[in-house]
This record gives sequence, C-alpha cells and structure tokens, in this order.
Amino acid sequence: MNASNDPAVVPSPTRERVRIFDTTLRDGEQSPGFSMSRPQKLHMAHALAELGVDVLEAGFPQASDGDFEAVHAIAKEVHGPIICGLARAQTGDIEACARALEPAQKKRIHIFSR
Repeated sequence: MNASNDPAVVPSPTRERVRIFDTTLRDGEQSPGFSMSRPQKLHMAHALAELGVDVLEAGFPQASDGDFEAVHAIAKEVHGPIICGLARAQTGDIEACARALEPAQKKRIHIFSR
C-alpha cells in the first residue's frame, strides 16, 4: 500500500486544499431585479467571512460610485478572507480597484479582458 491509499495519511494542506473564491457580492448584482444596499453587502460579506471563504470578490469598483464605496467599506471592515475587486484590463479600472481595496489587510485585483 502506498501513502496515497493509506487512510491514516492526512493530505498536505498546501496541495490538497480546496480554496473558495466567492463572487456572490459581484455576480449577485447582475441578477435581474436584485441589488443590495451597502449595509446589506457588508452584512453578506461578514457572513461569508464567518463561513471561511478564502477570497471574497466584493464588486467592480469602476462600475459605479456605489460599487466603489461598497468595496471600500468591505475592504476596511471585513477581516479574514482576501478581499478582491474586479477590473477590466484598463488603467482606470485597475487604479479604481486599487483605491477601493487600499484598506484591506489582504487584497487582490481580478483582471479580465474581452
């Protein structure tokens, strides 16, 4: 019996761990007829952090002033997960994301291109 078949062997947490990248706060805003206020987003972000998500994609800061403010508030108040913002591969988007995420202890910018 090799080690991979041995039930007594605990998988290495660095190689065998599933990481949760949650997009509820960003994708949820794209659902027809559904949007959350800043306090609702903060409440949801805290709940997701309590659940133990690894990365929390808080929003798309360049999309609107409200989204920027919500991402900034989450970055400032929610601790535990990496706080992530979405940006197109454009300087203005990336800079807005960086400003919104500035207060986060752990931050990430998720960049996409068309």
